[in-house]
Amino acid sequence: MSDIPFEKDFENVIRSGVDVQSLIDSPSYRIAYHDAEFISGDAARSIRLQLELAKPDVLMQRLGIRSTVIVFGSARIVSREVAESRLSDVLLRKASLPDGVELRDEESRARRAIELSEYYELAREFAKIVSEDNLERERNENTDGSIIHDYVICTGGGPGIMEAANRGAYDAGALSVGLNIYLPYEQRPNPYVSRDLCFQFHYFAVRKLHFMLRAKALVTCPGGFGTFDELFEALTLRQTQRMQPIPIIIFGEDFWRSAVNFDHLVQSGVIDRGDLQLFHFTDSPKDAWNIIKSFHGEK
Repeated sequence: MSDIPFEKDFENVIRSGVDVQSLIDSPSYRIAYHDAEFISGDAARSIRLQLELAKPDVLMQRLGIRSTVIVFGSARIVSREVAESRLSDVLLRKASLPDGVELRDEESRARRAIELSEYYELAREFAKIVSEDNLERERNENTDGSIIHDYVICTGGGPGIMEAANRGAYDAGALSVGLNIYLPYEQRPNPYVSRDLCFQFHYFAVRKLHFMLRAKALVTCPGGFGTFDELFEALTLRQTQRMQPIPIIIFGEDFWRSAVNFDHLVQSGVIDRGDLQLFHFTDSPKDAWNIIKSFHGEK
């Protein structure tokens, strides 16, 4: 199927006569980069991929973003305040029912959300610590008026753990990046991403490339398919030495060891025991930041 909607009537295509306006109105006459239908078609996919690669790169360079710290985690983990509010709402509705049995599962999920909210607070605290430390270093180092930002918090830009990390940077008064992706749900950017560093992607592949291009560390919290995908892709890139060396830090050891039997992978011979050294478990934001600084020889 053609990307350019020519007239179906062949006679109308070959006969314009003296009707110059029909030539001007023809889709073929549009300048290619002004032709939305053409740019959106299959033939221009490679161009759209290039644009998604170029635009964030240009804007981040313009704002002096030299390196980032990536934070991944579930979009469904909320702050303790929100989790407690949801539980209160469930309990109020349950109390108004004769037996409340039908809300038992909802109550269970609400209580679990309070437990998981620990990771929202950890991600927020971690991002704040990193951002405050870097703001202090920038004040000491950028004395010549240059604008260079290192270890900038970067997330998927959405809710949950992403919101928590951007919020921590916002608490510190620092820049942070949000690499949003077009999805049927959970796609709105959280309000704590820096305005000129809030991007939206169509292609997962280009978004993933931007996550890794400037990364000096990756920190991940509990999450679902998307979090697993990002974490294990980073581990694969590090294992195969296809990206710059970075520390990979995992919050929530109990969660991850329950979800993934890392020792079984070693015992089965599908990874080497040394591959387990590619990541570190901790639930301390300060320790996580110290691991990152030590890895890169920073004080």
